[in-house]
Amino acid sequence: MSTQDYAARISQIIQDHQSEIGAEWVAQLEALTVRSNVVSKEQLRNHCQQFLAAFANAVRAGELQNIDHRSWDETRDLLAEISSTRARNGSTPSETATFVFSLKQALFAHLRTGFAGDAEGLADTSWTVNTLLDKLGLFTIETFQRTRDQIIVRQQQELLELSTPVVKLWNGILALPLIGTLDSARTQVVMENILQKIVDTGAAIAIIDITGVPTVDTLVAQHLMKTIAAARLMGADCIISGIRPQIAQTIVHLGVNLEDVTTKASLADAFVVALERTGTSIVKHGAKA
Repeated sequence: MSTQDYAARISQIIQDHQSEIGAEWVAQLEALTVRSNVVSKEQLRNHCQQFLAAFANAVRAGELQNIDHRSWDETRDLLAEISSTRARNGSTPSETATFVFSLKQALFAHLRTGFAGDAEGLADTSWTVNTLLDKLGLFTIETFQRTRDQIIVRQQQELLELSTPVVKLWNGILALPLIGTLDSARTQVVMENILQKIVDTGAAIAIIDITGVPTVDTLVAQHLMKTIAAARLMGADCIISGIRPQIAQTIVHLGVNLEDVTTKASLADAFVVALERTGTSIVKHGAKA
């Protein structure tokens, strides 16, 4: 029997017994891995029915060794959608891969019946279908991982933006409190945020507070200087606050030149300097008698 004949026979068995195979497959999935809060039973049944139909059509085309062939486009697109949805909804990689791998038991039972009396055909068919499902299962894992990686990258970007807020303290005065390590990626976000805020507000002074930065090394100092230089190009001067004794000693030891940068021990001290530079006076009223 030719490959095309085997393909047509496998496809016909699936189509003739699609409802039974689907029911057995769904029951097995529900018993094994599916959590009701991640994938609804109705959604699971729909996915199984759609996959069986697409799988049977792809098999009938006769391309049983190459799932990248155009005849498998519908099947791959469906699996990509399922994998991406599950990645976003919190499923695990094993739960997602099980969607494909668990089809083997239900499908092989019907293949054995369909190839009864043809031991050689059954062996060839079982190997071919097993290999196909393995490839499709690996495809779901790869798609799942790509989606998960994209989610992680987006979340990291969102966390970076949340961890670098630029606050307007007064007319013409901005503050950027930094907490945690200042690396290259975060420096870029810091620079973009502060420059955009300078443009939006027309601020003349930007206070960069490093009270929450645990350590300052050469790299962190370089990142700070880059941010200050970029702000100056936009017409805003910078003040660095939060210079603790340990950080002051480290900066001196590293030989970092901050002579042309105003530094203060606290954000409050830096704010006072910023108010003076913008021509704003502070009047302290005495207590009432």
